[in-house]
Amino acid sequence: MSNLEAEPAELVCDEPPAGRAVEVLEPRDVPLGGPRAMHVRRTLPQRARSLIGAWCFADSYGGDPAEEPDDGRTMDVPPHPHTGLQTVSWLYAGEIEHRDSVGSRELIHPGQVNLMTAGAGIQHSEESTPGSGRPHGVQLWTALPDAHRFTAPFFEHHVPAPITVGDATLRVFVGELHGATSAVTAFTPLVAAQLDVPAGGRVELTVDPAFEHGLLVDAGTPTLQGVTIPRHHLGYAPTGSATLTVTAGAAPLRALLIGGTPLGEGIVMWWNFVGRSHDEIVAFRERWQADVIAGGDPAGAFGRIDGWAEGTALPAPELPNVRLRPRDQPG
Repeated sequence: MSNLEAEPAELVCDEPPAGRAVEVLEPRDVPLGGPRAMHVRRTLPQRARSLIGAWCFADSYGGDPAEEPDDGRTMDVPPHPHTGLQTVSWLYAGEIEHRDSVGSRELIHPGQVNLMTAGAGIQHSEESTPGSGRPHGVQLWTALPDAHRFTAPFFEHHVPAPITVGDATLRVFVGELHGATSAVTAFTPLVAAQLDVPAGGRVELTVDPAFEHGLLVDAGTPTLQGVTIPRHHLGYAPTGSATLTVTAGAAPLRALLIGGTPLGEGIVMWWNFVGRSHDEIVAFRERWQADVIAGGDPAGAFGRIDGWAEGTALPAPELPNVRLRPRDQPG
């Protein structure tokens, strides 16, 4: 999924502080472009927090048809670039086709994960399949650490088996939790899992105290460590806890748990690029515009996607008139 905000913001993500109580982060509404664009709820990044472990981006979309009727808006994101990150796509409902410039073409269904490692550079597209209706799911990004951010791009697909922990059903799609391990690649210690808990149910998760965690709520109003997390909000728990207690409210809970060790590196994130400096981001943008948008080298650093006509890729927005600079986490 592309970051298509009309005025994309530059963010630099630093190591967050430990020892704080659970924070509740509100989503903001972001259109994905065009008059019939899908809108997404963005909880990362934002001013209150830029990273949770290496997770640096979280968009959720779709939802309860009674609250969000199927108005014909679907996911239709044409080819666009990424560098220095992984995209992690997880669905609750619908069907999306992924294509990329390393030759991958994969349908994703509920309970499956598509993970694309952009590394030195890749382009991809995401489209709802005909007749599948409005998709409902989450796209996450992880920032690649400096040692691996120029790795060759690749794609992985995985279907995690559900496990039962307390009252919860868990589907671990990145990393390891309660003995369930995902087959996809992580370049820093990470975890991501769907949690389903019946109304009034409770689960105590044994977690790595070196991890910070986020609980992104899709349905229900749970508590995390005793703090209420409203629907579509994200609860942040700092490092230092060996257990996380999640309790569903009067309605069943569906949520994603994400976490990881603090990245410990300053990163610059602008549009669909993750880099380490203003000049690097400028170079990524210029390379995309020259090779793909201007047609200088369609098979260059970002490659090409079979099945898309020339000239359909998304051009990069204009850079701001200031140098992209670090922005500290709140203390």
